[in-house]
Amino acid sequence: MQEIYRAADITEAHIIAGMLDASGIDSHVGGHYLQGGVGELGAINFATVSVSEEDAVRGLELIREYEQAAETPVRLSQSEGIKLSHYMFLPLVVLLICFVIYLIAV
Repeated sequence: MQEIYRAADITEAHIIAGMLDASGIDSHVGGHYLQGGVGELGAINFATVSVSEEDAVRGLELIREYEQAAETPVRLSQSEGIKLSHYMFLPLVVLLICFVIYLIAV
């Protein structure tokens, strides 16, 4: 097994391992016990992801794509932004309707 990724924490390591597993690359997350030794504080750089030697190159490519996608901001078009803003008023409308029903019932 070859270590191809050193994660910030155990959760990130499992996210990377899940992505690799979904792409058909068997992976192993290491560092579970090292992180627990630190206590309640999140340990940094103890979690690792390892794959077999023959899957290392493809695994590194997938990780590189994952990191690039994480750096790319998601932008909504103006029409999508307007649609989303309409949904922000939905809880207010529901609350208003409930209040009116309450007033009628009392």
